[in-house]
Order: sequence, then structure tokens, then C-alpha cells
Amino acid sequence: MVLNYKNEFLKIEKVDILKIAKEYPTPIYVYSANMIEKNYNDLKSKLKKNIYYSVKANSNQAIISLLSRLGSGTDVVSGEELLRVLHAGVKSNKIIFEGVGKTRNDLVIAIENNIKQINVESIGEFKLIDDVAKSLNKKANVGVRINPDIDAKTHDKISTGRKNDKFGIGFNEIEESIKTITSLKNIKFNGISCHIGSQIFSLDVFNKMFAKIKEAEKIYSNNNLKIQNLNLGGGMGYDYEKKKSFDIDGLSLLVNKFFSNENYEISFEPGRYLVANSGVLITKILMIKESENNNFLIIDAGMNTLLRPALYQAFHNIVPLNKQKDKIDYCVVGPICENSDIFLRKISLPKQKMGNLLVIEDVGAYGSVMSSNYNSKILPAEIMVKDNKYEIIRNSQSLDDLISRDNVPSWI
Repeated sequence: MVLNYKNEFLKIEKVDILKIAKEYPTPIYVYSANMIEKNYNDLKSKLKKNIYYSVKANSNQAIISLLSRLGSGTDVVSGEELLRVLHAGVKSNKIIFEGVGKTRNDLVIAIENNIKQINVESIGEFKLIDDVAKSLNKKANVGVRINPDIDAKTHDKISTGRKNDKFGIGFNEIEESIKTITSLKNIKFNGISCHIGSQIFSLDVFNKMFAKIKEAEKIYSNNNLKIQNLNLGGGMGYDYEKKKSFDIDGLSLLVNKFFSNENYEISFEPGRYLVANSGVLITKILMIKESENNNFLIIDAGMNTLLRPALYQAFHNIVPLNKQKDKIDYCVVGPICENSDIFLRKISLPKQKMGNLLVIEDVGAYGSVMSSNYNSKILPAEIMVKDNKYEIIRNSQSLDDLISRDNVPSWI
């Protein structure tokens, strides 16, 4: 558990939530370094395969650096993320770059830095990479992201492996990809990868995916394209309501079932699974509003701060600082001028008052990275805790900084 009550004070690791909130303005993102380390070490020990952290889950350089120190590589999906991990000190041979819309400039950065692998997601991308590599007088390390046409049985917006999804090269294009790879002189084929979505709890889905990837691997190998790296994606489910857990041991058995005697590198690219439960969001109650059907708690965190509830109707538990037994049903909402700015429609909490603090759990993944300046709200600070120490890892924006980005033309 990241959060714990001690002497009626709510703590993250050994640091009082109240102490942090007195020092920094709310809302505030706070991460547990020990939880990130535990998640990584547990996953690595059970899978016994290389891990490439999916940076899009949380791209703070402190988290990237922490995981890199533990031995993790990184999986990036934009040139901006690529520059971010390089700046954080990640070695080039520990970076995999994928994404359907890589720009020429993105590829220049990747090829000049000789990163481990650029995963190709369309036939045209092979030719673009070859052209960029030729202009740099280099060879680019490439892999093929396979779209196996498998339904991940997850939320439609985070499913990426069906034939109508925009990601990857389908089985009907594998033959063309082989012809293209063998015809180009400035690319070096390294292997294949597959990622079919997030929040997957069914091992049967992974079983189907591994079978298809094994089939694809044989096609490339039989055409004299040697597999050096086989990346099996991420997507291991994390249950925000704590009703179930993902079977990592079962996943490890599946990996051994399909790939036990292979001599190429096998890796995974988890994001959420490593960082989701490491983060909390401290927020303050701005207003209490009673209506005919609801007791509204209006807090200073909103969909601009944590988008997942509004975008995915995602659940995040909310914890009070006090543990009184008498409870009231509240509807917890944000301040944003949108009716979708709702965190929980019904939660039982001790009686609250204006100015009280609440803590939203499990925001380490897709929390801060998806925050915005909607309604001209500033981006919150981020803090990392380890044992009884804590340090700011991203300063909050100032309103002056936000306003100064605009430029009013002289003719207005």
C-alpha cells in the first residue's frame, strides 16, 4: 500500500500528506519511489525478461531515471519522448521507438543516436526511414510492429491490435514488408513486436497473441530475416477497484510455453503496471453544495488535472485524511465548466468541510501526462517520496508563465 494511516495521520510511505499540502499548493501529484522499485523488481523477477518502460504512462524524468537505474529500458512513442529519455540519461541501446506518425525529424534523432530499434507501423515508413538513414550515411535498426487482429477484451479506446485499429502491420502485409525490407540498403532488420492494448486481464488473450506472433516470427525467419529482438508489448491489467489482480505467474508460463527455446531477446513494454499505484493526487475541497439528490464536494482537482474519469469513465478511489466512522454519501466533482468533470458520483466519506484535503489514489499512470490548461488552469507540481524524504520533481506552472505564452497581434 502506498498510503497508510499512522496516529490518525494519512501518509505516503513515511511522509505526512498534510505536511506536503502545507508546503505546496494543491492539487499536487505525489509518487512513491519505493512502490515503483517494488513493481519493477517483482515484474522482472517473475517474467525474467527485459523490460522497456512505456514512457507515455508517466514521462517525468525522475521516474524515467529511477527505472533506468534499476535496469529498465524505455519504450517511446514520439520524438519528444525520445529526447526526454536521452536527456534523462537513458542509453541509446536501451530505447525502442514506435508510433504511427513519426516525423522525418523524429527519425533523424533516432538514427543519429543509433537507438536500439525503430518499430515500423506501415509499409511507407520503411521507405522514409531508409531515406533518412541514407541522408545520414547510416543504417537504421528497425523492427516490425505486428497487428495480429486480436480483440484485447478491454476498453475500446485503449485497444490497439484489431485489424481496423491504426497500429501495426497486418498479416496480409507481412509478405510486402519482407520484400520492402530486403530491397532497402539503409535499414537493418532486428525483429518484431506486438502490443494489442491496455488493461488486459485475460491470459487467453495473451495466449492468442503469442500464437500469432510465433507464426509471424516463423514467416520472417523462413525468409532469411533473423529475429534478434522479440517484444511482446505490455497491457498487463491494473485493477483500480482492487477486485482482481493480473496473473503475472500465468503470463510467465505462457511465455515459456511459446518461446522457451529461442535464442533471441524477449522483452515487454509495460507502463501502467509499473507506475499506476505509485501515485496519489492531493486535492482540497473548495465548496460543499447540497442539492435535492446530491451532496457535492467540489475539489480543486478537475478533469484538467486527471482526465481519466471524464475520458474513460475510469474509477479512482478517494481517501479522506480523517478516519471517522460516521459517513455521508458525497458526489465528488471538479471545478471545470463541463458536466463530465466528475470523479465519483457516490462515495461514503466522513463528514467533510471546506478546506479539507482528499487524496485520489492510483494516479501514477496517465494522470499528470494527460493534464492540460483547460479553463486556463495551471499544471500542478509533482513530488517524489522515498521513505521519510520527499523532493519536488516538477514545479507547478505560474499563471504569469501561462499568460505570457500568448501574443496579441499589433493590429488588434
